[in-house]
Amino acid sequence: MNGKSLLLGVALGMFALVPAAALAQSVGQDLKNAGHSTADASKKVADKTASGTKTAAKDTEHGTKVAANKTAQGTKTVAHKTTEGTKTVAHDTAKGTKTAAHKTAEGTKTATDKTVQGTKTAAHKTKDTVTGKPN
Repeated sequence: MNGKSLLLGVALGMFALVPAAALAQSVGQDLKNAGHSTADASKKVADKTASGTKTAAKDTEHGTKVAANKTAQGTKTVAHKTTEGTKTVAHDTAKGTKTAAHKTAEGTKTATDKTVQGTKTAAHKTKDTVTGKPN
């Protein structure tokens, strides 16, 4: 039995070790494939991140240019409106000044005329008083 047992032990050992060796190769290959898959995934993530960053930079640049153009246009509009407002105010001020000067001249003439008339009346009354005529 010793021979049979030995032969049986050797036969069972071979069947037991062959699948273990094949399994070890399979596990090693799986680990190698997993390493490649991880590297590929990392490369894809890096590429997508770089692409997204470039797109964001371009969009930011475009947005900045648009904002600068809109700001410049708004500034021109404000400057134009300020100029127009200043012209209107200057015109209205000049018109008001002319009107005030005209009214002042009219008032001065009226006051002068009334002063002259008052002086004549007073002189006439003084003359009548001196000559003895009743008013």
